[in-house]
Amino acid sequence: MTESTRPGDASSEALVESFPAHDAPAWTGTRMGSPGPQYPNLDGRRGQMFPALTESQIARVAAFGTEQDFEDGAIVFERGDADVPFYVVLDGQLEIVHPEGTLEHSVTVHDTGQFTGEMPMLFGRSSLVRARAKSHLRALRVEPQRFRSLVQTDPELSEIAMRAFILRRVALLSEGWGDAVVIGSRVSAETLRLQAFLVRNGQPYKYVDLDGDPDVQAMLDQFQVRVEDIPILICRGERVLRHPSEAEVADCLGLNPTIEPTRVFDVVVCGAGPAGLAAAVYAASEGLDVMIVEAASPGGQAGSSSKIENYLGFPTGISGQALAVRALAQAEKFGAGLSVAQGAVSLRSDETPLRIELEGGGAIRARAAVIATGIRYRKLDVPELARFEGVGVYYSATFVEAMRCGAEALVVVGGGNSAGQAATFLARSARHVHMLIRGPDLAESMSRYLIRRIEDTPNITLHRRTRITAVAGSEHLEEVTWCDDAGVETRRPIRHVFSMIGATPNTDWLGGSLALDDNKFVRTGLDLTSEILERERWPLARSPLMFETSQPRVFAVGDVRANSVKRVAAAVGDGSVCVQLIHKVLAE
Repeated sequence: MTESTRPGDASSEALVESFPAHDAPAWTGTRMGSPGPQYPNLDGRRGQMFPALTESQIARVAAFGTEQDFEDGAIVFERGDADVPFYVVLDGQLEIVHPEGTLEHSVTVHDTGQFTGEMPMLFGRSSLVRARAKSHLRALRVEPQRFRSLVQTDPELSEIAMRAFILRRVALLSEGWGDAVVIGSRVSAETLRLQAFLVRNGQPYKYVDLDGDPDVQAMLDQFQVRVEDIPILICRGERVLRHPSEAEVADCLGLNPTIEPTRVFDVVVCGAGPAGLAAAVYAASEGLDVMIVEAASPGGQAGSSSKIENYLGFPTGISGQALAVRALAQAEKFGAGLSVAQGAVSLRSDETPLRIELEGGGAIRARAAVIATGIRYRKLDVPELARFEGVGVYYSATFVEAMRCGAEALVVVGGGNSAGQAATFLARSARHVHMLIRGPDLAESMSRYLIRRIEDTPNITLHRRTRITAVAGSEHLEEVTWCDDAGVETRRPIRHVFSMIGATPNTDWLGGSLALDDNKFVRTGLDLTSEILERERWPLARSPLMFETSQPRVFAVGDVRANSVKRVAAAVGDGSVCVQLIHKVLAE
């Protein structure tokens, strides 16, 4: 099988960035002419990827596990197994392989003191590899729950394991060693949606391009699928999904935990952007039973940012996806659960415990809820724009979208920080970036460091008081027309437009269950006047706490909250402070 590109490597870069080495990693060149993602060279980090524990460290692990013996050739765990234990080799060897059909790709051989595992061990997801005893094997076996206790209580072992797990996932991503194959096309919006979902959930996969892979017909025949069925997802070489929804992909790849219908969580967090992830990290680290439900993928709107450079503690910047990876690993390290492609569709705050109904017909119960569903970019008011969404019109500017653009000229619409970050990021690979803003300058809406960077980048042209008036093309966007306030019209053969204009809150799903302001942001705390509380039938003698909504035990944080500061740091602050208030209401 020939792969025209491996978009999963965008996740590789984000994961390396999320847990840097003591020295900056080396990078190799791009593959197959792809303009954006590069491939981490992990040779210099093998000692961190496959460390050997000392005798004293093994003794500390032993307190959490039991010894187990395996005969030569015995399967210790299989690809696709969920809740795989953590093993430390005491005597013998344990080989890790990635199965692909009847073949096996050797990943590594663990010797004495080395241990198994990677990110799915924290996330409760299915293993991507097979483990087999290469000789008579004696090992320490630590069950998943006990392993989480270990990493929560032993900071030294936690750092060793977390770094190793992340680097191992990087290696799997870089090689495309997952349990999925995507067959798609560069002129298919649904293919881009599927690729973005896999990348943003850190799932390795192989991509076969319908238009450029010479072996694609043989693969279509093998799995009895047609060109009209793309995008196609093949799970573990067995199950074939045609035009899959994100929920079907999550189910096929085992991304979500099974939740008992009778289980009541202390806190359910609706939304896995920075605010929701911060709330989950702090709540789980303080012993609360937490579940995050996310309609798409972790990261929220921040996850669509190529680099955030004004976030405290990251002087060289961090991508939105890397920040999400790091935050999610923290949350799940402390025991929080995550369900993706299964967002909240209604809130029943009149029930005790609260009931949050989910996409697909399920429901989840909680003693308290945090609304962190964020915002989404507004769409340009341009005829036929919707026809080109995903095939020339994009609302994110990450490596996934950059790979679609190559070295072509493109347009970025918007004057905020997100648009500035997108323009400077895309200018690294694009021939030219035309930046269109409605106002006279950027000073009122963009940070000064981004303005300077735009001014200093020779292949970015800023068009003031300008708007797009028309788009055209057949299967893909081919032409863009814009007009300035003087009526001068410009028509260019441009195939890619990134739209980042304003935002609307993701609150339609609340269906009137909470008080909203005139722009449909959730009112909280002091924004809830006595008249509003009377209208909403607030049942308590006390007033709502900061971040508490018009319904007790329901909080709103981050961009979805009325009058919040629309910055990543502010969202993280909301989520972390909110947890102290949750403790108060749970004690009532």
